[in-house]
Order: sequence, then C-alpha cells, then structure tokens
Amino acid sequence: MQKLGIIAGCLFYGVGAHATEVNDPEQLERAVNEIIRPLMKDNDVPGMAIAITVKGKRYIFNYGVASKESGQKVTNDTIFELGSISKTFTAALGSYAQISGKLSFSDKATKYMPELAGTGFDKISLLDLATYSAGGLPLQFPNGVTDQDKMVAYYRNWHPSFAPGTYRQYSNPSIGLFGYLAAQAMGEPFDGLMRDKILSGLNLSHTYIRVPPAEMSNYAYGYSKQGKPIHVNGGVFDTQAYGIKTTGSDMLAFLEANMGEAKLDATLRQAIDATHVGYYRVDNTTQALGWEIYAYPTTLARLLAGNSSDMALEPHKITRLNPPQQPRKDVLLNKTGSTNGFGAYAAFIPARQIGIVLLANKNFPIPARVSSVYKILTAVENPAGSKEAK
Repeated sequence: MQKLGIIAGCLFYGVGAHATEVNDPEQLERAVNEIIRPLMKDNDVPGMAIAITVKGKRYIFNYGVASKESGQKVTNDTIFELGSISKTFTAALGSYAQISGKLSFSDKATKYMPELAGTGFDKISLLDLATYSAGGLPLQFPNGVTDQDKMVAYYRNWHPSFAPGTYRQYSNPSIGLFGYLAAQAMGEPFDGLMRDKILSGLNLSHTYIRVPPAEMSNYAYGYSKQGKPIHVNGGVFDTQAYGIKTTGSDMLAFLEANMGEAKLDATLRQAIDATHVGYYRVDNTTQALGWEIYAYPTTLARLLAGNSSDMALEPHKITRLNPPQQPRKDVLLNKTGSTNGFGAYAAFIPARQIGIVLLANKNFPIPARVSSVYKILTAVENPAGSKEAK
C-alpha cells in the first residue's frame, strides 16, 4: 500500500520519465488490484476487465460478475458495450473510404445526401462532421427521431449556431452522420462495411455490432442507476456512435493496431494511421478522428479537463491546425465511452507501446475511470515507485 501511495503521489507531475518492460507480472497484478478493487466498491460496479498491452505483451485482469442475477464471473470472453469508443471504429471506416478514393473529407455533406440540399449542410464538410465542428449539433438526437425519415427531417430543420469549423460541440448526430455518409459514398450499408472492412480486417473475432445468439451467454449485462440489468437500445446511427461490443482481448488487438504493431492490409494500415491526424486544438487537447490527443508526458489534470462534462456538453472555440498535425509517437491518445449500463475508457502511447483499456458493466463517473487508468499507466511506467525520492 505504501508503494501504491508513492505511485499515486506522482500523478500531478505527469508520467513518462522512462518506459519499462513488465518484468514482474505479479507486481503489476498487485498494483492493478489495489487500484481497481476500491474503485469498484466506491462506485458499486458489478464487473470489470482491465486489459493492458506493453510492447506487445498482454495482461488482462478480470473482476466481479458479468451478471448479478446468475453470478457469472467476468472472464476473458466477456463482452462489454464500448459506448462512444465506437466512434474510433467509425473514424477508421471513414478514413478507409478516403484512402480508397471513395470520398474526400473536404466534400460537403450534401454530395452524399442530396435530401439535405438547400440547408446548412451545403457548407458543412465530412471533416466538420467527423470532428464535431459542424456548427453546434447536439449531444443526442431528440427523442422523437426514431427512423430514417425523421432523421432527414431533423437535419433539414436544424440551423447551425456557429460557422462550420469554428466550435467543437461533441455530438452523436455529428459523427453518426459522418459514418452514414461514408457508407453512402462506398455504396453499401454501414454495418456490413464495418464488419467486413474494419472488424474482419483487424481480426477482431469477438467484436460485434449485434451480438450473435451463440455469443449471448458471454454478453455481460449492464446495470442502470437503479441497478436493473440492461443492454443498449438501438437507435438512429447507434452503430456509428455507440454500438460496438467487444472483449478486453479484442480491444488490446485494436490498440496494438493503432500503435502500428499489427500486420494489416496496406489500405487499412493507412486508414488507422490517418485517424491520428490532429485537426484542431481546444484547450490542452488536439482533436483527431474519434481519438483525442495529448502531448506526452501529460498530467492527470489535463486528462481530466479534456474528458470533463464541460468538454462533452458545452461548445468550445477551436484553433484550426494548418496544416493538420501528422501522427506522432510522443503523444497519448484516448477515448471514453458510456451507455446506460456500461462505462469504458481506452488510452495508448505509441512511443511507449503501452495501451490500457477499462471495461465495466456500469456507467460510473468518467473522472474515476480516467484517474484509475492513469494510476495504472504510472504503475506500468514506473513499477518500482519513486524509491529514490522517498
């Protein structure tokens, strides 16, 4: 406990003084246990998986139950809902479409959705939609938008609050439309393209848009604020914005692919890399496609600010990067995700070849997720603690 206290005490100053191998997996497990067990107790989380990759070596720690009703434990096969981490997959598909020559991010939305001609979408680019800078699209669709026709009517009646490319307003209808239009440009339904081009291309054999019947026994139940077992409900652009379900092991494969450690088809390799291009800065965060980027080493304070409710719910003036920031190794990329019953967080550092994923079957506060993953990252980077400073 004293060693963990020293590790936690380093948080304000940032980590990253030196990368490390995990020479003692048992020590890593002890560190993770001492971070995660109190986290679960404090937030009444039934089950959780912590998946860590360090220079291609994987470590998965499972806690609690996938179902309170049956008592089924969380295992390496347990499937969790990713929530908005799904947006990083949508970004990869949109990037794949551009690399394949099916679209350009500078194309206007109405090129692929002529139903919106004569609206503000005549001036809104695919990149604006992908980076939440279309002009103030809201976090969610109104409750009445339940099908294709109502979706089109909603967009036709929507009026931007800001000029495209000037403010960030985090939005499911924004990146959801980006994914939909990318599929329109490729001439096939989004779900099939996601499965065939991205999930299969990455060899993610336990990652799903719709969990198949044969895998339902591995699909954890999420738990609502009232403690009721639930799974995510479908909705307009659900797959594009929050619909992916997966395991800790598959998420590590995804992070390793993002860090350049997987052998991929050349087009998919370029597409994944292109999701790390930074398009604008907002406070201490650089917005890429799906991912958010921080200079590394970074501090917990910066990560908490970038993943705050204010960033998710309020518009923020942006500073365009011209030219865009090309992919870099000395950065931390992250994304949070939530559904009504699940909470997730993923972060990776290409220069260190370290990736960490937290998957939980309860939507508990994001600051607690970010802080815990940061503590684990610190334990990986400096497993001996700060003995010299003691």
